Amino acid sequence: MADAVQGTHQGGGEPSLTDLIERSAELKGQLVTFGRSARFDRWLTPLLLEAAGPERQLDEGEAIRVIDHFLLRYRLLDGSTVVDRFVARRKDLTAVDREMLLGWRDAVEGIFEIQRKEGDAVVLLNLVDDLEYRTYSNVGRVAFRGMSKGSFLHTCLVPVHSAGGAWLVSGAMSSYPKSSATDIAQAALRLATSRPELVFRNPVKIEQGWQQMREDRAAFVDYCGSDELVLPPTAAEDLLNAYYRHRQEAAAARQPGRARGRRLPGLDLPLFELPQELADSDSIGVIYDEVDGLNFYADYGMLRELFANPVLAGRRQHQDLLRTYLREESIAPLPIRRLAAANPETVDVVFRKLLRKPEFIWSEHGEALLRRRKSWYYANEPRPGVSVIGDRLRVLLTGRR
Repeated sequence: MADAVQGTHQGGGEPSLTDLIERSAELKGQLVTFGRSARFDRWLTPLLLEAAGPERQLDEGEAIRVIDHFLLRYRLLDGSTVVDRFVARRKDLTAVDREMLLGWRDAVEGIFEIQRKEGDAVVLLNLVDDLEYRTYSNVGRVAFRGMSKGSFLHTCLVPVHSAGGAWLVSGAMSSYPKSSATDIAQAALRLATSRPELVFRNPVKIEQGWQQMREDRAAFVDYCGSDELVLPPTAAEDLLNAYYRHRQEAAAARQPGRARGRRLPGLDLPLFELPQELADSDSIGVIYDEVDGLNFYADYGMLRELFANPVLAGRRQHQDLLRTYLREESIAPLPIRRLAAANPETVDVVFRKLLRKPEFIWSEHGEALLRRRKSWYYANEPRPGVSVIGDRLRVLLTGRR
């Protein structure tokens, strides 16, 4: 193929890829002007100040990343994005314009390895989700000048919806040479583990994640004796570190050619440490659920006591704890569901006292209560609690060619 960019128009009057890319440059400029107007200052300025840190220093690339994220993905008070409001305000936009702009909300953040160049495009492998993206720039092929196969990009991509499989660079683009592979791989691993939703753009990784989590949960239950434990914080940390060392040793033993009896580096170091708000609790609930994965809950022992002895429902301390479990967005429905299922004789009494509703029956009203209090949880499809890295990232992490 002599040129990857198609001609001016395709059959049926549909805009060509060339047209779409040129139009994207116009629309993006207008969107940036709209998003940086005074009407959005109260949202954008704090984001820029936060990124600048206490030194109030922010380089141009990072500022562009913050602004691009704000325009396309940041949720305003009503749940809309800046691009949503831009489209709603601009009555002159064509259907193709609207499709393109709203498609930009499906942005792909990642760290990419350049696979090859094809005409005006580069084919990028996202080290985070292990998918390839045929990528263009609205400034043309000059954007990729000096970049060679095997080098790396940190950027964000948005789809050109009317052209299947075509993506555009959006916002800042940082490039790195092949020699930076080790550091790049570590950065991609941190991104994959801290934001697993980026990994799970790839449906194959979702299934692999579920499979790996099932295997890890089975190993946890086998090692700990149960999928639900209540322990003092120090004991919980010690148990988890012993479990992870056990898993690491088991994985190493499966590696062919590893010297028997050799002490693995890092096995004596703690692999797991509770955050301070959990470490200060009287007890920690450790639950490894088959859907919600491995989670930790503060003062779970006190909550267990409440459901086992509903007389405690009249005590302010216990009521406040249950209210916290119902209110906090960091706590899924899982622990309340578990305690309700384990205490069918007392659950109605506990919630009648808490809610001051003598007619409350958990079997009839419990799920509606959770859906009302935890709507964020039900709004999303369940995802594995384990990130699965791709083959190429694994190679880069181990330094193999």
